[in-house]
Amino acid sequence: MKLKFSKMHGLGNDFMVIDGVRQNVSLSPEQIRRLGHRQLGIGFDQLLLVEPPREAGHDFRYRIFNNDGGEVEQCGNGSRCFVKFVRDAGLTDKSRITVETARGVIAPEYLGDGLARVDMGVPRFAPADLPFLAEAEAPTYSLPLAGRACEIGIVSMGNPHAVQRVDDVDSAPVAEIGPLVEGHPWFPQRVNAGFMQILNRQAIKLRVYERGAGETLACGTGACAAAVFGIRQGWLDTRVTVHARGGDIVIEWAGAGHPVIMTGPAVTVFQGEIEL
Repeated sequence: MKLKFSKMHGLGNDFMVIDGVRQNVSLSPEQIRRLGHRQLGIGFDQLLLVEPPREAGHDFRYRIFNNDGGEVEQCGNGSRCFVKFVRDAGLTDKSRITVETARGVIAPEYLGDGLARVDMGVPRFAPADLPFLAEAEAPTYSLPLAGRACEIGIVSMGNPHAVQRVDDVDSAPVAEIGPLVEGHPWFPQRVNAGFMQILNRQAIKLRVYERGAGETLACGTGACAAAVFGIRQGWLDTRVTVHARGGDIVIEWAGAGHPVIMTGPAVTVFQGEIEL
C-alpha cells in the first residue's frame, strides 16, 4: 500500500497528515507506531487522518492517532494544520469548515499567511467528562503522587487535561512528574499533564506531557486547558498568549458557557509518499 502524505507542524508539534477522502487508508496500531518512529519511519507526535463526514452538514471527519498507535479524541495544533491541509490539497475551497471529532464538532478557519483560528467548543469541568475519579466537581483537586500532593485543575477540551501551576516551568520536573500524572489511577483513560507558569494576567509559559506521546514542543488543547484553568481561577484575563517551547499561541475564553477560541500557526514542511 502506497500512501501520499504531508508532514506539518503547529509550533513544533508535528504531524503526518493523510488524505483519507481520496485514498483508501487502513492502518494498524503497529503500522502507526512504525510510521511515527523518528529514526525508522516518518516521525511525528500525531498522525492526522482526513475522512468524509459521517453526518450531513459537516465538511470532514478528523481522526487523531498518537505515535504509540492509540487513537485520541482531539488535537488543537493538529486542527489548525487540518484546515490548511484540506485547502492546500484541494479538498475544499472554504476558509471555515466544520469537522467531526470523537468528542464533538469543531470549526477551524484558515486566516491566510499560515495562521488558523479554531472554535474549540465549550470546555467541561465535571469529573465524569474526562473521566476523573472524584466524588464532586471542585475548582482544584489534590492528587497524591509518590509521597507528595500535587494541586491540579481538570479541564476537558474534548480530551482530558490536568493542569498544575508552577513557579518556573523551565525547571519543572516534567519528565519525572508528567508520566505519574498521565498514568495516575484517578484518570482511568490517562490524561495530558500541563505545567503552567503565569507571567502576567495576559501571558503564561506552558509545557505539556501528552498522553501517549510524551512531552511535545507545543500542545494546542493543553494551551486551551491551561488558559481556561487560569481564567477560571481569576489569575488571567480572557485573552492569553501561551508561550510554548515551539512558539506562541493565543487563547480567548469569555467564561462559563462560551467556546474557547485558539489562534496560531500551521506549517507544511514537506509532502511525500511511503510504501507500507
